[in-house]
Amino acid sequence: MSALDLDALLDLPAVREQAVAALLVRRLPGELRETPPVIRLDPTVGVVGDRWALSDAPNPDAMVTLMRWDVAVFVAERAGVPVAILGDNVFASLDTSAENLPPGTILRVGEARCEVTVKPHRGCHKFSARVGADVLRFTVAHAARQLRGVHLRVLDGGEIGLGGDVRVVSRPR
Repeated sequence: MSALDLDALLDLPAVREQAVAALLVRRLPGELRETPPVIRLDPTVGVVGDRWALSDAPNPDAMVTLMRWDVAVFVAERAGVPVAILGDNVFASLDTSAENLPPGTILRVGEARCEVTVKPHRGCHKFSARVGADVLRFTVAHAARQLRGVHLRVLDGGEIGLGGDVRVVSRPR
């Protein structure tokens, strides 16, 4: 993917307050993924059935990952991979930039209440292998845009289904 292609990511219109869940993913061991119509978010295990809780030391600042749907589709289509493989749990066309979703922002994710954490979601070697090192470098170079998405901590559990609301409740002052 060329730099010119990736620059188009910076021009995608962003929804700032409320979007709908376009894809929900449960990450299973290895590279396996489930894309159920409904997932349950839980303050102890993150996405119920997701491999996050199975790690040796699950980081509560990385329970759930939210990625912007339009960015995910753009990257996945150009890499020739399904969006579900990108490694995130919830995809919605919500502006995930640091300006719009700074740490401490409270989101309603379906019935669940979640908080954007301070842990940056920048991608890793797995993301690079799936979509290309150029995409990873681009997302890191534009870190304030948080094109890779954000990490969420589940404060109050609940379900979200496809088409369910992902909306900003409050931002830190």
